[in-house]
Amino acid sequence: MSTRKIAKPFLFLASKLAIRLWAAMFCLVILSIAFLWYVQGQLFESNYITVALQNLDERLEEGLPNFNDSFRDSMSFISNFSNGKVFLVDSNGFVLLAYSEGVVDRPDVDQASTNILNSLYPEVVAGSRLTWVMKEQLIVAIGAPVKFLDNSAALIVFDTLAEMRAVQSMNRRQLLILSIGMTALASVLTFILSRYFTAPILKLKEAVDRISSGNFSPYPRMERLDELGELSRSVENLTFALQRVDVLRKEIIANVSHELRSPLSLIIGYGEMVKDITWKDEEKRNDNLGLIIREANRLSRMVDDIMDYSQLQAGYGKLNLSKCFLDKLVKEELDLENCIASAHGISIEFSTYQTGLPVEVDSLKISQALRNLLNNAINHTDDNMTALVSLTPDPGGTKVSVANPGNPIPLEERELIWERYRRVQHQGARREGTGIGLAIVKTILSAHSMTYGVDYENGMNIFWFVVPAAKSKTEA
Repeated sequence: MSTRKIAKPFLFLASKLAIRLWAAMFCLVILSIAFLWYVQGQLFESNYITVALQNLDERLEEGLPNFNDSFRDSMSFISNFSNGKVFLVDSNGFVLLAYSEGVVDRPDVDQASTNILNSLYPEVVAGSRLTWVMKEQLIVAIGAPVKFLDNSAALIVFDTLAEMRAVQSMNRRQLLILSIGMTALASVLTFILSRYFTAPILKLKEAVDRISSGNFSPYPRMERLDELGELSRSVENLTFALQRVDVLRKEIIANVSHELRSPLSLIIGYGEMVKDITWKDEEKRNDNLGLIIREANRLSRMVDDIMDYSQLQAGYGKLNLSKCFLDKLVKEELDLENCIASAHGISIEFSTYQTGLPVEVDSLKISQALRNLLNNAINHTDDNMTALVSLTPDPGGTKVSVANPGNPIPLEERELIWERYRRVQHQGARREGTGIGLAIVKTILSAHSMTYGVDYENGMNIFWFVVPAAKSKTEA
């Protein structure tokens, strides 16, 4: 996969995140501004009009009781507030008297006030008390019925709400400035937050670019506690894992190429020798053909081991559990491996603390694990020496041990021998294995959930694993 293809999701994520932050921030700003304008245009005006009407009503209630005795003083009192005006209207709609801010005013009125007077006075003169509001002109009025010179009349109080108009204009200017300020602030915050969130994403992209180019440095390191921090740590763990894979890949290439080159060179060389030199000498020809067959068989075993290991690692090798006797299983494998051991003058001794040990395992796979352990013991046992196989009791069941004489495996390397293509024992060993025998053993034993390990006692490297006893019907 190319660097561009690997980095593309990170670039898309960064740009998408920045767009979402911008959209979310500006949606929040727009909603806030809309709310403020709504509050200013609806709630503020409504509350101000309600308060103005209450003030008018209170003023009217205080002045009406003295109207019959002194109508001029009452009208002066009622009109004595900012922007207030009081009209006395007869039953014909004629303005008899007008007061403004406590003094007599001209009785003529503007068109808006005339419309209010014409709408209110008939019902007020008839005895009703009415309220009138004109939001567009910011005018409120209250009409109350009164007696003037023993005739029915209407006392109508106006307020033009000039203060409200001034406050409303000031609020709108402030809201406009606030809207511009909030938009600018949102832009700055969006930029900062975008940098805060997209910068680590771009840093992760750079790390992925390095990985795709084969540079497995463990960066980026971002000390964050959010999801991006977790993603950074995951990428860092990935680089460490890829470092190990890269090292293992190089080791596999080196080891496999070496393991294949040796038998192939022998097969080719001795094949040419048989063809050109020894084809007439029956004894030499048979020896050379025998070596070719052995090396070809070795290559075949290597391919089989690689295929088995690949299948086990891929999960295709499912366990087929069945009951069998462990000592019999071990003895059958020993009989097969004794032929190989005897060719090098090696003997294998077997001991068991009990015969007829019932276990429930996949007998084919356990046999394969035993075969690989025995081959490992034979490969690392000097000629004319003895390897030991024993079955001993263990709290977890039966302990199977395969021991071969030799130098101890260093403690720090005992975990490595179970990996693919790892050879850490003494260099004098016969290198007839495939390099993945112990890895196959590990995979099989792990699939059975068995414990295993390697120890060194009395000059012997001991490979062991514990097989649980088969459960009886009552236990099951």
